[in-house]
Amino acid sequence: MPTEIAPHVQQITGALRVVESFLFRGAEQTARRNAWSAVLEDRKRAKDRREAQHVIDALVGAAASSGGKAGPESL
Repeated sequence: MPTEIAPHVQQITGALRVVESFLFRGAEQTARRNAWSAVLEDRKRAKDRREAQHVIDALVGAAASSGGKAGPESL
């Protein structure tokens, strides 16, 4: 008896996979778009961090060269 059921289970499983791929195709595209947007946002934040670090480094360098007085006039 189990050998008679196995082909039917495989057919049902295959049919369910086809239906699932059809139904979730749009969701997968949305997930990919969301992931790409997250990557772009991470890159932007990394760029902003680098720029902020550059400004901090410049202020620290200016403070060191002016004897500890840091401010816009010391740049």
